[in-house]
Amino acid sequence: MKPLALLLLAATPALADPAITLTPAGALDWETTPEGVAFAALSGDRWTEAYFAMVKLPAGTTSPPHVKTFNMYGVMIEGEMTHTALGADATTTVGPGGYYEVPANMPHVSACVSDSPCITMLYQDGAFDFLPVTQ
Repeated sequence: MKPLALLLLAATPALADPAITLTPAGALDWETTPEGVAFAALSGDRWTEAYFAMVKLPAGTTSPPHVKTFNMYGVMIEGEMTHTALGADATTTVGPGGYYEVPANMPHVSACVSDSPCITMLYQDGAFDFLPVTQ
Protein backbone atom coordinates (compact mmCIF):
# COMPACT_ATOMS: atom_id res chain seq x y z
CA MET A 1 0.00 0.00 0.00
CA LYS A 2 1.25 3.49 -0.78
CA PRO A 3 2.07 5.80 2.16
CA LEU A 4 -0.78 8.21 1.29
CA ALA A 5 -3.33 5.37 1.37
CA LEU A 6 -2.00 4.24 4.77
CA LEU A 7 -2.27 7.80 6.07
CA LEU A 8 -5.87 8.08 4.87
CA LEU A 9 -6.79 4.75 6.46
CA ALA A 10 -5.15 5.77 9.74
CA ALA A 11 -7.04 9.10 9.71
CA THR A 12 -10.45 7.49 9.13
CA PRO A 13 -12.40 7.24 12.40
CA ALA A 14 -13.75 3.86 13.39
CA LEU A 15 -17.36 3.61 12.30
CA ALA A 16 -20.05 1.83 14.28
CA ASP A 17 -21.84 -0.95 12.48
CA PRO A 18 -24.65 0.78 10.59
CA ALA A 19 -28.06 -0.79 10.82
CA ILE A 20 -30.65 -0.96 8.09
CA THR A 21 -34.20 -0.43 9.30
CA LEU A 22 -36.95 -2.08 7.30
CA THR A 23 -40.53 -1.60 8.48
CA PRO A 24 -43.32 -3.14 6.42
CA ALA A 25 -46.42 -0.95 6.10
CA GLY A 26 -48.44 -3.39 8.22
CA ALA A 27 -45.97 -3.02 11.09
CA LEU A 28 -46.34 0.76 11.44
CA ASP A 29 -47.70 1.78 14.85
CA TRP A 30 -50.47 4.27 14.06
CA GLU A 31 -51.76 6.59 16.81
CA THR A 32 -55.02 8.36 15.97
CA THR A 33 -55.90 11.81 17.31
CA PRO A 34 -59.44 12.72 18.44
CA GLU A 35 -59.82 14.53 15.07
CA GLY A 36 -59.16 11.26 13.22
CA VAL A 37 -55.65 12.10 11.96
CA ALA A 38 -53.21 9.22 12.48
CA PHE A 39 -49.44 9.41 12.99
CA ALA A 40 -46.94 6.55 12.70
CA ALA A 41 -43.54 7.61 14.06
CA LEU A 42 -40.55 6.78 11.88
CA SER A 43 -37.86 8.80 13.64
CA GLY A 44 -37.81 11.28 16.53
CA ASP A 45 -40.42 12.15 19.14
CA ARG A 46 -42.85 14.58 17.52
CA TRP A 47 -43.71 16.17 20.87
CA THR A 48 -40.12 17.14 21.79
CA GLU A 49 -37.92 17.30 18.67
CA ALA A 50 -37.68 17.22 14.91
CA TYR A 51 -39.49 14.15 13.64
CA PHE A 52 -40.20 12.02 10.62
CA ALA A 53 -43.60 10.26 10.43
CA MET A 54 -46.27 8.82 8.23
CA VAL A 55 -49.51 10.79 8.54
CA LYS A 56 -52.97 9.59 7.49
CA LEU A 57 -55.94 11.96 7.11
CA PRO A 58 -59.49 10.78 6.46
CA ALA A 59 -60.94 11.77 3.07
CA GLY A 60 -62.49 15.22 3.23
CA THR A 61 -60.52 16.36 6.29
CA THR A 62 -59.88 20.12 6.31
CA SER A 63 -57.85 21.79 9.05
CA PRO A 64 -58.78 25.10 10.57
CA PRO A 65 -56.38 27.93 9.69
CA HIS A 66 -53.18 27.43 11.66
CA VAL A 67 -49.41 27.87 11.79
CA LYS A 68 -46.60 25.59 12.80
CA THR A 69 -43.51 26.92 14.53
CA PHE A 70 -41.19 24.84 12.34
CA ASN A 71 -40.88 24.06 8.62
CA MET A 72 -42.91 21.12 7.33
CA TYR A 73 -41.87 18.96 4.35
CA GLY A 74 -43.92 16.13 2.87
CA VAL A 75 -44.20 13.61 0.07
CA MET A 76 -47.63 12.28 -0.83
CA ILE A 77 -48.05 8.51 -0.81
CA GLU A 78 -51.83 8.17 -1.35
CA GLY A 79 -54.73 10.55 -1.94
CA GLU A 80 -54.65 14.23 -2.88
CA MET A 81 -54.04 17.23 -0.63
CA THR A 82 -53.91 20.99 -0.72
CA HIS A 83 -51.98 23.32 1.55
CA THR A 84 -53.16 26.88 1.00
CA ALA A 85 -51.70 30.04 2.52
CA LEU A 86 -54.37 32.30 4.02
CA GLY A 87 -55.35 34.96 1.52
CA ALA A 88 -54.09 32.97 -1.48
CA ASP A 89 -56.51 32.60 -4.39
CA ALA A 90 -54.96 29.67 -6.22
CA THR A 91 -54.68 26.18 -4.76
CA THR A 92 -52.57 23.41 -6.25
CA THR A 93 -53.51 19.81 -5.56
CA VAL A 94 -50.64 17.43 -4.87
CA GLY A 95 -51.09 13.67 -5.27
CA PRO A 96 -49.00 10.50 -4.98
CA GLY A 97 -45.31 11.20 -5.50
CA GLY A 98 -45.85 14.97 -5.15
CA TYR A 99 -43.87 17.12 -2.72
CA TYR A 100 -45.00 19.98 -0.50
CA GLU A 101 -43.28 22.40 1.83
CA VAL A 102 -44.98 24.73 4.32
CA PRO A 103 -42.66 27.38 5.82
CA ALA A 104 -42.61 27.95 9.57
CA ASN A 105 -45.16 30.47 10.87
CA MET A 106 -47.11 30.63 7.60
CA PRO A 107 -50.86 30.73 8.25
CA HIS A 108 -52.43 28.03 6.09
CA VAL A 109 -55.19 25.46 5.69
CA SER A 110 -54.41 21.83 4.84
CA ALA A 111 -57.03 19.54 3.30
CA CYS A 112 -57.36 15.98 2.08
CA VAL A 113 -59.44 16.66 -1.04
CA SER A 114 -59.58 13.13 -2.45
CA ASP A 115 -62.38 10.60 -2.03
CA SER A 116 -59.88 8.28 -0.33
CA PRO A 117 -57.70 8.90 2.74
CA CYS A 118 -54.49 10.89 2.33
CA ILE A 119 -51.22 9.35 3.44
CA THR A 120 -48.08 11.45 3.49
CA MET A 121 -44.52 10.97 4.63
CA LEU A 122 -43.83 14.06 6.74
CA TYR A 123 -40.72 15.69 8.19
CA GLN A 124 -40.91 18.69 10.54
CA ASP A 125 -37.62 20.31 11.62
CA GLY A 126 -38.82 20.87 15.19
CA ALA A 127 -41.41 19.59 17.63
CA PHE A 128 -45.02 19.26 16.48
CA ASP A 129 -47.40 22.08 17.23
CA PHE A 130 -50.69 23.30 15.77
CA LEU A 131 -51.43 26.95 16.54
CA PRO A 132 -54.87 28.10 15.34
CA VAL A 133 -55.09 31.57 13.74
CA THR A 134 -58.06 33.75 12.93
CA GLN A 135 -58.69 34.89 9.38
